[in-house]
Amino acid sequence: MTETRKIVIGSRESALALVQSEMVRDYITRPETGVTAEILKMKTTGDRILDRRLDQIGGKGLFVKELDLALRERRSDISVHSLKDMPMEVPEDLPLLAFSKREDPRDVLVLPEGVTVPEGADPWSCVDLSKPVGSSSMRRVIQLEKLFPEARFESVRGNLQTRLRKLDEGQYGALILAAAGLKRMGLAHRISRYFSPDEVIPSAGQGILAVQGRAGEDHAYLDGFEDVPSALAAVCERAFVRELDGGCTSPIAAHAVWAEGTLTLRGLFCDEKTMVWDTCKAERPCADRTEAEAIGKACARELKARVEAAEKASK
Repeated sequence: MTETRKIVIGSRESALALVQSEMVRDYITRPETGVTAEILKMKTTGDRILDRRLDQIGGKGLFVKELDLALRERRSDISVHSLKDMPMEVPEDLPLLAFSKREDPRDVLVLPEGVTVPEGADPWSCVDLSKPVGSSSMRRVIQLEKLFPEARFESVRGNLQTRLRKLDEGQYGALILAAAGLKRMGLAHRISRYFSPDEVIPSAGQGILAVQGRAGEDHAYLDGFEDVPSALAAVCERAFVRELDGGCTSPIAAHAVWAEGTLTLRGLFCDEKTMVWDTCKAERPCADRTEAEAIGKACARELKARVEAAEKASK
């Protein structure tokens, strides 16, 4: 008889993080894997500090430090992350093992509970602009300010349920959130409007789950979990952001789609000092991760040169 192997999955303790960890748990505990699994819930530093923006408290690393420590102390075997919340630099001893199939990567508009959008109307017309629109992402804000210059945007922190509660209590006129989280939580009905990637370029990795583990171990139970198009997109997007030295709070966006041997990348780069920004779109042949990374880096360099040229021209 084959011995059953127990895998401990490290997870943030929010409801969304647990749903995402359960997705991985359900995959690795298929009967043929011989694996059982339990989820180890942890509150990260980023989850505890909710009165300041991420750029004021240290960035995305605050969402993974505790999970990384659990892996190193062997209290967990793998961690499950929203890829968009992962730092761009990952420790060599704790590599990313697999990327999930991407959920809807778009950003969305969420109106307060009970607000009805008339048939045929643009949901944005129903936003109470006497109140701020909640978004903690400068990436989203600079793009939305161009689309909706009449709006006032303010930071909103907390888990998904907390943000929705603040909205429904009247603190905000609307929220800008990721479609992926709402859909995974069964809250797609709260979405009033989708922003296409041409309108608002998503965050690198948005909609993709990343599984992280210790280097050199047997992770055969993850075989088949990775989605190749999503993995190529993830590698390209993260290379784009890394090339621009972008942390979690830098106004940088990257969204790639791989299909039939071609990778299409949309990117945004903003110089935080001058707030001059521009976007790019590139379509290049792509067969593997090496080429995906090269595309991301090349597009980042091209876009940064354009932004720097625009800054010089404006002086």
